[in-house]
Order: sequence, then C-alpha cells, then structure tokens
Amino acid sequence: MSNKHLIGLKSEVFHYKVELEHLQNFAKAIGDDNPLYFDEEFAKNSIHGGIIAPPTYPIAIGATGGSIDLGLDQRRMLHGEQSFMYEKVIRPNDELTCQLVISDVYEKAGKNGKMEFILLDTEMRDSSGELVVISRTNIVYRPKKQAV
Repeated sequence: MSNKHLIGLKSEVFHYKVELEHLQNFAKAIGDDNPLYFDEEFAKNSIHGGIIAPPTYPIAIGATGGSIDLGLDQRRMLHGEQSFMYEKVIRPNDELTCQLVISDVYEKAGKNGKMEFILLDTEMRDSSGELVVISRTNIVYRPKKQAV
C-alpha cells in the first residue's frame, strides 16, 4: 500500500529564536571549533559579516518543535538521510518561523521487499517571510509484507 496520500501534509507552524549560546553549544557538541561560530572579530571580517550557525544546526531546531502524525508504524521507520538546502545563513538572534511538510513519497525495491521513502522537509523562514533553509529528512519505511 502506497503512502502517497501523505504528500502535502503539514505540521502546525512553530517559532524558534536562535540563541548564540545554543548555537555555540551545538558547535561544541559536534566537535566543530570553526571561529565563524565563536570569534566575533574573526566572523565580522569574513564574507558573512558576523557569527553564523554551523550548516547542520537546523537539525537542532527541528527537534524542538513541530511534528506530524503520519499514522504509520514507527517501529518500521528508519532515519535514512539528512540534507540542508540553504538560501541564507542562520545567525544569532534570527527569529525563524518553521513548518514541517511531507514533500514526497516514493518506493524502491530492496533485498527484503518494497521500501518507501518519505521526504519530510522542515521549512525555516526569517521574520520577513523569506526562506532561510529547508532541512530535509529522508525516512525509510518498510511496510508489512502483504499476505499472498
């Protein structure tokens, strides 16, 4: 059974304020000591003109809010891949409006049968409504085998 009916499903909108300390703690947690995240003077003299968030920071934002009930057996789900599509960098004090959207569902054959891939996008927009980044999670879903 295909789950294509999930395409277009959206979460409630949630808001997130980027705090410098949280951004820096995230960078420390992933072992990234890039001065663009810690050194104001260094960052100010970079092409970014100030401190920015690490490129994988949206994963921390998505974990703080929003959810979608897919109505699927979570025991059959696996986080398959994560990607980030940036329009702008994330900066301290950014106020982001976020929403989860199911952007696609497609199937592939695996060794043990059919698998579905569910693309879950977290769209993050700045205070003027402009898109900052889309954090895309690719969920692998193994439906129950159909009786023959």
